[in-house]
Amino acid sequence: MPVPRPSDIIYAPIDLEIEIAKGLAERGHNVTIYAPLGSEINIPNVTVETLNLRPLVESQDEFNDLLDNTEFLSHDVHGLWDRKFVNDMYARAEKGEFDILHFHHPEAALSGAVQHKSIPTVYTLHDPIYDWYKEVFELFASPNQQFISISNNQRRDAPDLPYAATVYNGTDVKLFNYSDEAEDFLLFAGRIAPEKGVKEAIQVAKKAKKRLLIIGPVNHGSQGYFDQYIKPELDDQILYLGRMDQNQLPKYYQKAIAVLTPIQWEEPFGLTTIEAMACGAPVISLRRGAAPEIIKHGKTGYIVDSLAEMVECVGRISEINRHDCRDHVRKNFSLERMIDGYEAAYMNVLNLQASPRIKTERYLKMTLDRARKALRKRI
Repeated sequence: MPVPRPSDIIYAPIDLEIEIAKGLAERGHNVTIYAPLGSEINIPNVTVETLNLRPLVESQDEFNDLLDNTEFLSHDVHGLWDRKFVNDMYARAEKGEFDILHFHHPEAALSGAVQHKSIPTVYTLHDPIYDWYKEVFELFASPNQQFISISNNQRRDAPDLPYAATVYNGTDVKLFNYSDEAEDFLLFAGRIAPEKGVKEAIQVAKKAKKRLLIIGPVNHGSQGYFDQYIKPELDDQILYLGRMDQNQLPKYYQKAIAVLTPIQWEEPFGLTTIEAMACGAPVISLRRGAAPEIIKHGKTGYIVDSLAEMVECVGRISEINRHDCRDHVRKNFSLERMIDGYEAAYMNVLNLQASPRIKTERYLKMTLDRARKALRKRI
């Protein structure tokens, strides 16, 4: 799909890709983003390479149609589009045009990376590390490939992969700005899907006798779940507001007394959690996935082991200082912190594969870049 993503599609890796590119470019790095025709990034030091490829998806409806097109998928057409880009990336890297290649979908590049063992390659893992993922990683393993996890918990099913770093996702603390004027309602924000725990959030709200607002898309394959478990519960207490774009969400986070994340899976991160806390809303989560790494129990929300505990914590939500939620995100999950993590990870990967002379040159360049950045801040 084009970059930035079509407005009716929610797809975090593209949003993060743009923020990483922008942040690195502001630090003096040259970044090339590969994306189809229709992509446009007006950022100094960032180039978009389309190879004149048409986009396969330009709307949520087209995305749903693609997922339903078994003939298209069985012939791996979308994968061939990826490999057209990948082949060009490695060819140019072999000529010295790129220092490092970064992919947000490892499967797109694994077969290319193993054939170009001199090209440093990193992958951000956005999904749980499924058994089949581990298997293909082993099939195409080579020393030039490193993985970036988005939480430490994400590594638990594959602790021996060659990790370059854990880099937490960041959020725009200017967009998700603070408010301490909360109203008396709970909020669920996210995909309407079983693993997100929407049904459980409704159960908690009803037992806590609180109003619940639900925001999120009913994506491909989730309509049955919505019709069976969510739609029958909707009334004056439980309200479904539909899908919203990022710039619409802050006002709901700001007004919620708490955000519920009763996740039913090992979620690798949870952007909703840091967006909510950035706006001052505490988050009450089940102890799954990365939640214990993101939420400070008793300080920015609560980590619990059951829905009954979640109901109890709704009654204690006034004990949380909303300023602490905001400060926690600003210090640990800002876009700048994320860029720091990726820049350091790139340098570590490059240094692992470089000669002593090149290592010294890169160290001096990085030191000079940091000095320039510090000087700009002082000015």
